[in-house]
Formats: sequence, structure tokens, C-alpha cells
Amino acid sequence: MQSHINPYSHGTHENHEPLRPRKLLLHKRELRKLIGKVTERGLTLIPTRMYFKNGRLKVEIALARGKRQHDRRAAEREKDVKRDIAAALKERNR
Repeated sequence: MQSHINPYSHGTHENHEPLRPRKLLLHKRELRKLIGKVTERGLTLIPTRMYFKNGRLKVEIALARGKRQHDRRAAEREKDVKRDIAAALKERNR
């Protein structure tokens, strides 16, 4: 898995390479479990947090489900209503 991690700006010549293959360190059963959930249920792996610990980069990952079509429409409608209200208040305050 290729991954780009910017080098530390105040580092020396011993900084890590920004673009190189990186290993995902998991137990075999953990990896099988994640692969199964991603393929069967249509979930997605999302990195939630990245940090360095003892010279290694740690990544916290989460399983997430995408929005359904009706959820997207509802969110779009809500965003439109908020925009209309903000425009009306701005016009009223002039």
C-alpha cells in the first residue's frame, strides 16, 4: 500500500521517505475480519487519526457506511433551507 506522509519540516537528512510502500500491521484474523466486512456489507475503511509513536506512524481506522440516497436528499434540503434563512436574515438586517 503506497502512502504519502510529508516529512517533518524541522527534521534532518534522516527524515523518512514521503512516498513509499507501508505495511498494515494487524493480526491475520483482524485483517480477515476487516476484509470480510468491507466486501460483504459494503463498508469502507476510513483513517480517523494519524500520529507518531516511538518512531512509527500509527493510524486509527474506522469502518463506516456511506449515506443512503434518501439521507443525501434530506441533507441537501436542510442545507438549502439554512442557506435561504441566512439570506433572508441578511436581507432583513440591511
